[in-house]
Amino acid sequence: MTGQAAEKLTDLFQFNIPQRWSIAHLYQAILNKESHIGDISHLTTLAGYVHWKLTGQKVLGVGEASGMFPIDSKINDYDKRMVGQFNEQLKAENILWKLEDILPKVLIAGDAAGVLTGEGAKLLDPSGQLQAGVPLCPPEGDAGTGMVATNNVAERTGNVSAGTSVFAMIVLEKALSKLYPEIDMVTTPTGKPVAMVHANNCTSDLNAWVDVFHEFAKAMGVVIGESQLYEMLYKQGLAGDAEAGGLLAYNYFSGESITNFEEGRPVFVRTPESRFTLANFMRVHLFSALGTLKLGMDILFQEKVQLDQLLGHGGFFKTKEVGQKMMAAAMNVPVSVMETAGEGGAWGIALLAAYMIRKNSNETLEAYLSGKVFANEKGTTIAPDQKDMNGFAVFMERYKKGLVIERAAVDGLR
Repeated sequence: MTGQAAEKLTDLFQFNIPQRWSIAHLYQAILNKESHIGDISHLTTLAGYVHWKLTGQKVLGVGEASGMFPIDSKINDYDKRMVGQFNEQLKAENILWKLEDILPKVLIAGDAAGVLTGEGAKLLDPSGQLQAGVPLCPPEGDAGTGMVATNNVAERTGNVSAGTSVFAMIVLEKALSKLYPEIDMVTTPTGKPVAMVHANNCTSDLNAWVDVFHEFAKAMGVVIGESQLYEMLYKQGLAGDAEAGGLLAYNYFSGESITNFEEGRPVFVRTPESRFTLANFMRVHLFSALGTLKLGMDILFQEKVQLDQLLGHGGFFKTKEVGQKMMAAAMNVPVSVMETAGEGGAWGIALLAAYMIRKNSNETLEAYLSGKVFANEKGTTIAPDQKDMNGFAVFMERYKKGLVIERAAVDGLR
């Protein structure tokens, strides 16, 4: 493939996180001129493969398909311009098949996606008790099912999962104006564009510091449960100075592509003038857990992306109010935590199957979830506090300026 030809595909393959490994690996195999390329008959994801084995149907839900190849949300199908670019390169390499010949058919939530075949039933139940004929909905992966499980499928909504890593998924009203390597584009199960911001590091450094305090408590002969210690220390963060007293921390156990770090070094820094208290110490580490995510989200805010509410789930939100208040301050948007937020993707795909079978004529997935699934859902919502927002903004200026410290730690500590 010529340099000029490869250059045409730049906007296809500048992907930051491994949402699109399938097509990227195919592209690399073509560049490598691997001998098997001409024999490929089908390319799919794990979810698509399982669905094919159970039903014989080579299909994907649009959200899962968007993880393989860019989707045009206006037609809920693969982007035709990009497919054409890819096919030009296939022709130049004398490859006889076209991309649309090997990619799965794209379906949206509510579409019928085949039924369990006799062969599929035997795979699930060799005893023969499970019968063929069960209807299946379009297969979706963690991203799509997670959106459904958190009722995050309508425009201007988003969910953020915060644990050892953190990612936010924001349903857009329109596509972004250009490609951003820091942002991965996927879709909802109904094909609406979704911007995904992912950071490798979130609570790992926080957890490590809590472990140190736990060791100290044991050394002092104090018996305290881990959950109780987490709650006490997290709540200390609420009592700290708004901008964390001039302290600075980086929670980088591993690299971060958003800030261009291939490796990480956890770092805590203060000046002689910093207000080094327990409350500020905990607050700066809570802030640091969200620092890289904030940098990615700022790209979306610069694109004038509107967000009415974030739904939070994960260990960062386990202590009542603390994680919500910190996230609300960082994102300048109300943050909700629902009782079912931890149900996960298995529940999400079950809801998609229920929607396919039980939806009324012309009933959208958004209306079905809001009216029939989450109508009486209990949870708590915390709006951003202006003092916390101002404090987090000051912290972020310090965070951005101090990235040179993190770079020095990566380069100097080998």
